[in-house]
Amino acid sequence: MPRLVGVLHLPPLPGSPRARQSVADLARAAARDARILRAAGYDHAVLENFGDAPFFKHDVPAITIAAMTACALAVRDACPELPLGINVLRNDAAAALAIAVAVGAAAIRVNVLSGARVTDQGVIEGRAAELLRLRHDLAADHVQIWADVAVKHSAPLAGRDIVDETRDLVLRALADAVLVTGAGTGEAVDPARLRLVRAAAGDAPVLVASGATIPALPELLKLCDGVIVGSALRADGRAGGSIDEAAAGRFADAFRAACPLA
Repeated sequence: MPRLVGVLHLPPLPGSPRARQSVADLARAAARDARILRAAGYDHAVLENFGDAPFFKHDVPAITIAAMTACALAVRDACPELPLGINVLRNDAAAALAIAVAVGAAAIRVNVLSGARVTDQGVIEGRAAELLRLRHDLAADHVQIWADVAVKHSAPLAGRDIVDETRDLVLRALADAVLVTGAGTGEAVDPARLRLVRAAAGDAPVLVASGATIPALPELLKLCDGVIVGSALRADGRAGGSIDEAAAGRFADAFRAACPLA
């Protein structure tokens, strides 16, 4: 069955330019949002430091890791049966993995696992070799790596076929799942591109990771193995802020109605 993943967008964390709240308040809010997802029947949640823009390219400060760990622990305590993923923006996969191991999370999201992309943080290069070895050293092979292909808010250094990029992610960078996004946060995925990625990914699950809307679900779920949703869970339809209980419930109901019959 396709999986439904809700995103927990953390407000600015201590140390980031717009930080206003204590870690205790942030953790309580994250736990509240996680409870909403659990009650609505979401299969998975992903916690990310969405409010920390402008983001560091790779290594985030220690305070970011500490604050995210506290929030992740609050989510795990509130919903121990809800699998959790960690995404440390913009691309600190090692920090995400460390948090995941510390709190017992099931997965991490990595925006650039292999290759190189031009982003608003500059050129980001994948560090799959280091990450996979770190995962092995930490005896954390159970923590899945969900990797974006041609991630949003980026452009390639040189033109590459999306099929080749997808195959490299799965076969050479050893991604456990492939994520497909539109050009930016909340922007829809190109169905033609999604078909190419699904065909190239082999046995690896392919998830739509931006721009999913209720009207689009029936067609999307014919082309992928699940949806990661953030913007549509907010009352105003914009990324960031708390999850709206009614919006989360509507999306979950529509997702289940649109799921292909087993």
